[in-house]
Amino acid sequence: MALTTITHRVDWDEYLRLPLTHYEIIDGEVNALPTPSFKHQKIVMRLGRHLDSMAESHNSGTVLPAPYDVVIQRAPLRTHQPDLLFLSRERAKQIPDLQEQPRIEVAPELVIEVLSPSDTASEWLEKLRDYHQIGVQEVWVVDPQSASVEVLGWSESGWQSLGVYVGEQQVRSKVLGDTPITPAMLFQ
Repeated sequence: MALTTITHRVDWDEYLRLPLTHYEIIDGEVNALPTPSFKHQKIVMRLGRHLDSMAESHNSGTVLPAPYDVVIQRAPLRTHQPDLLFLSRERAKQIPDLQEQPRIEVAPELVIEVLSPSDTASEWLEKLRDYHQIGVQEVWVVDPQSASVEVLGWSESGWQSLGVYVGEQQVRSKVLGDTPITPAMLFQ
């Protein structure tokens, strides 16, 4: 998604008082995110519903949709709001009063981003670097243009593609294991 920049930089204390809900902060610069398209939101809802059902049935963790802040670093302040994120039950226990928190400062195990036509390659690479920096184990890149889901796995040297899934192929995840999710379910 293309970002619209608000003209001043914020620090941690200002960030805690921000009235905005749908934004990312890059080196203290607040970037309002545009309203996602209907198609984008439909994909997020379908995927979120399936993942949440899986997490509930296996009692494995929590799935959260945007807007929910993942703090990359406090200074200079960097945050992202992935379309969906998964926190394992174990990791969620590490966060005091998680139910009341408007943000997390630990890496979710899985982040899912649905690409928008306005996303630039440099924005996307920067986001991947940030997720790598905090130790996100896996990123799913959901591409409506190609009707595909690519699963990227964390390694010391950077992100490695673990597979690109299309049509009726079941998405395989190191974090979640085999899933019943297929790209066809998301892009129908």
